[in-house]
Amino acid sequence: MSYAGDRIIHDADSHLMEMPDFLTAHADASVRSLLPNLGQTTTGIFDPGEHVGSKRHSPETVARLLELGDQITRGPKWHDALGAFNGEERGKALDLLGFKRQVIFSSFCGRLIFGAVDDAVSYGAATAHNRAMAEFVGGDSRLIGVAMVPLQDPDRALKEIGAALRLGLGAVWISADAPGGRSPGHPLHDPIWAALEEARVPFILHVGSAPLSIEESWMNDGRPDRTTARGGAEVIGSKDLTVIHHAAQRFISTLVLDGVLEQFPALRGGVIEIGAGWVPDMIRRLDYAADIWSRSEPHLADMSRTPGEQIRQQLRFTPYPFEHVEQLVNESYPELYLFSSDYPHAEGGRDPLGRFDRTTASLNEIDREGFFQKNFLDLYPRA
Repeated sequence: MSYAGDRIIHDADSHLMEMPDFLTAHADASVRSLLPNLGQTTTGIFDPGEHVGSKRHSPETVARLLELGDQITRGPKWHDALGAFNGEERGKALDLLGFKRQVIFSSFCGRLIFGAVDDAVSYGAATAHNRAMAEFVGGDSRLIGVAMVPLQDPDRALKEIGAALRLGLGAVWISADAPGGRSPGHPLHDPIWAALEEARVPFILHVGSAPLSIEESWMNDGRPDRTTARGGAEVIGSKDLTVIHHAAQRFISTLVLDGVLEQFPALRGGVIEIGAGWVPDMIRRLDYAADIWSRSEPHLADMSRTPGEQIRQQLRFTPYPFEHVEQLVNESYPELYLFSSDYPHAEGGRDPLGRFDRTTASLNEIDREGFFQKNFLDLYPRA
């Protein structure tokens, strides 16, 4: 039996583990020399070790990992996990996991692409990333590959979205910054939202859409001997956790108040691996803002749906395993939240399904099924 058993479960967040040449091996020749070798630009968790230069695990390693069976989530993490950097192996891992669909994000490219100061690097790396992602997921229809597309140049962004869709990728990961110094609701971005709406492909904000860590000044507590968990490529500390959602909340709030969801009612968006404890309060604040400021900002009065209604219908969020899903549902709407495993990252834990089972146990059957299955299909209607 698989980890999921006979249940129908869709996984909204998992990852591939890049090799050092993940970008350069798939880049256009004209920009290849500009792109970073991942092994030279990341630290900590980015440690392919003995796997560098390999396209897959050895047959002996695969056989050993397959023996884990329904205990696959308790096995090795990162590059050592089954299917970490080979798409064919990921299909075997998915057989053991038993999830019907699994969304695949890269692990280390976010800030390299969204934080690049040169558009040639940003878009060149995005093109290479999307080709590599398509290669990884291309052999298994259960895998939904996520493209990365910077939005600061709307024309180039639209072109890259078109290329990603032709590659068969099923979502578009964007930055949580104000693209090109503009609000996401700027009319220059309308063709982008329209293209995603027409294609029935969601935009995604994910860890990496904004810097993971708070500024160094906030870490200056005058106690140099005090330890922190910070420092790895995806390791955050306690202070970082408390504010990691700020950029996403600002982006979503601005998107709503500028009328993007109202204008594009079939547009879908996901906020993934940034937690969800902040979502009910964001909805309350947006409903207050639209109501109170509708007198001085008349465009808010023209909305046919409240911000809460728009979010309920069009956006989805993945809670962290330590957050209590029932509490989030009681404070907002059951349609908003999705199951995620974070496989093969260590943050997903050794039993993500068990942890979410416990925090959804008191939900009614319909809402519980929504968390593990139906809400995913609202975000990915083509799945």
